[in-house]
Amino acid sequence: MVTCWFDVGSPYAYLALARFDDVLPGVDLVAEPVLLGAVFAARGRASWATTSRRALGMQEVEQRAAAYGLPPVVWPDPWPNDGLRAMRAAVFATREGRGLAFARAAMRLAFAEGRSLSTPAAIVDAADACGLDPDATLAATRDPQVKDDLRARTERALALGVVGVPTFRVDGVNAWGDDQLELVAARVGAAS
Repeated sequence: MVTCWFDVGSPYAYLALARFDDVLPGVDLVAEPVLLGAVFAARGRASWATTSRRALGMQEVEQRAAAYGLPPVVWPDPWPNDGLRAMRAAVFATREGRGLAFARAAMRLAFAEGRSLSTPAAIVDAADACGLDPDATLAATRDPQVKDDLRARTERALALGVVGVPTFRVDGVNAWGDDQLELVAARVGAAS
């Protein structure tokens, strides 16, 4: 089993989760939603998307997607955008046993279709795509318990050493970045 902390607004999390099943076929993946902005704040960091590295970072993501055989990246406008509501929906989806499916659907909307996840329509469409009740999913984004759950999940991830997303954990060891997925596969193979 592999745990992966993600934020649906992260293109690197998109790359990793989109190809996880191909790189680690048959391996159980536990997708854990965290609020990346809170992780950055706790670690005293900021997203490269808000720095002078933005254009290079976007180009790198596009190149990786092409190398992995994924659809061309279509960047939402604006990007990054406010993904708080989408991450609350991801927590609700996780509680409903559809967290990974929701994450993949939301990230496809964001990075393969260029849709902003800050809109209720995108959350509704991601929920519908993964078999969740769209109205219940949207309502959950206002639920104080879901808000508290996202905070608690983020705090747990920080306590386990998460510094960014995607972060994978296998046998108590963290691997950060979509470029670490093959190393995770090797670690899983060595453990079995």
